[in-house]
Amino acid sequence: MARAMFEYTKTILMKVSFNSELFCKELEKSLKSLLPHEVKELSIWLKEFTANKPELNYCMNLVRS
Repeated sequence: MARAMFEYTKTILMKVSFNSELFCKELEKSLKSLLPHEVKELSIWLKEFTANKPELNYCMNLVRS
């Protein structure tokens, strides 16, 4: 079940990436519901996903804190 939540989180983040404010809000919600090892995995995925989307880079601070 937890893995399904991780995949769902990635899907949601991809769908809302057009709006940086919404992206940050969804990222915040997902960090509260994922397991610690999933947060690390999400951080790796986010680095790749936001590499060519500089408007989303500031949301990465949520993962680091």
